Amino acid sequence: MTTLQSLPHDVRSLDVPFAVPFTHRLRFTDDILRAEPEVLLDLIEPSGSQQPRVQFWVDACVADSIPWLVESIENFRAAHSDRFHSPGNIQMVTGGEAIKNDVHVLECMLKCINAADLDRRSYMVVIGGGAVLDAVGFAAAIAHRGIRLIRLPTTTLAQADSGVGVKNSVNLFQKKNWVGSFAVPWAVINDTALLATLPDRDFVCGFSEAVKVSLLKDRQLFEMLCDNADAIRQRDMSVASPIIQRSAVHHLQHITRGGDPFEALEARPLDYGHWSAHKLEVMTNFELRHGEAVGIGVAVDTVYSSLVHGLPQRDCDRVLQCLAALGLPLDHSSLHDTGLLFDGLEEFRQHLGGRLTVTMLKGVGHAIDVHEIDAVRMREAIETVAVFAKEHCRSRECCTAT
Repeated sequence: MTTLQSLPHDVRSLDVPFAVPFTHRLRFTDDILRAEPEVLLDLIEPSGSQQPRVQFWVDACVADSIPWLVESIENFRAAHSDRFHSPGNIQMVTGGEAIKNDVHVLECMLKCINAADLDRRSYMVVIGGGAVLDAVGFAAAIAHRGIRLIRLPTTTLAQADSGVGVKNSVNLFQKKNWVGSFAVPWAVINDTALLATLPDRDFVCGFSEAVKVSLLKDRQLFEMLCDNADAIRQRDMSVASPIIQRSAVHHLQHITRGGDPFEALEARPLDYGHWSAHKLEVMTNFELRHGEAVGIGVAVDTVYSSLVHGLPQRDCDRVLQCLAALGLPLDHSSLHDTGLLFDGLEEFRQHLGGRLTVTMLKGVGHAIDVHEIDAVRMREAIETVAVFAKEHCRSRECCTAT
């Protein structure tokens, strides 16, 4: 052990590596607020001799679509008032990407946190889609340098991917997630009942991220997705739920065991297909859902991987067929504005820093990092995906977006 006496008299440089212990809590439930409230209650720890403060934040779009949600939250607050104090009203926030596109909404959220006298041992329980989780999570991360956040994702996309992550953000300068933070959530609860009224379009979106993580880490999961794509599209939860769970666990394991939870290194493999996806969202003024843009980005980078990096053609074809069978669009007019689209590569580089590092595939479960993109072959990949979309989709609604 280094003591003051053992240090040199003239200390001008010290490098002291250290680790901070975190616990990432992930729960799977079928009806958290009505049938399994103890799961949420058990996550709320006492704050010394005082009751902890718990503030609820709800995606207004979700509240409109789930008629029992607000009443169930109010019942939960009333039934357990002896365990925690829940100041003020349930905070309703705008759903969808709009909450991330107006930075002034962030100030309003901070004012609500301040008015409720929340502290670092308080809890913010946020129920909503990925954009709401991002924005409310960012407010929680910067208030008092961090308030405990419990996420209840209400989309397949957030349950399979982003809700389990350690990132929070809002958009600025017409760039996705330009302002944000890394903050480990206190807990994440993936509840099946919260998906029941999700529109079909949004239900399907989440499985683009499941396809993505399966290509990176799990051939068996990829084959399950391919074999059950039609059932997933028909919302067969006996098939869909295990895939969402497996995808979430893969994301959790990558974050907690992958050695780079806060993306300090060059690569971020979980963003496979995302360099173009993030740019497409902005280019389409967020007409494309994130999951739809990711589906297109995964398709393009998969074809590029087959053209340049040796991904077997059979696997490439299976990816395109799987995405199409899930009902995800594989083409959009903005995809062909490659001059603007390729700006996404530089934005992707800037977001991480250092040299450009993009994940590609040599095989299913065999990801590689590349530092250069051949623009000619990438345009060829885009056109290949567009031709596939035109030839193999039965309707414009399920395969292309205008």
